[in-house]
Amino acid sequence: MCLAVPLKVVEIKGDRAWVDLGGGRKEISLALVEGVKVGEYVIVHAGFAIQKLSKEEAEETLKIIEEMIEK
Repeated sequence: MCLAVPLKVVEIKGDRAWVDLGGGRKEISLALVEGVKVGEYVIVHAGFAIQKLSKEEAEETLKIIEEMIEK
């Protein structure tokens, strides 16, 4: 099973970005999503940003994922 998760963009260089992954950083591709800026959230699947999200949507999704993990 694959899961796409929202992550916050912390750095961008060309079509590559680095996102915050629980205090660590992961490099991803922005080739599929236009207009992403540092500080925004994206849904990441298999190393690619596939959609931008509002901060509120991202936080709600992360909260649900966290609750699932705790059960």
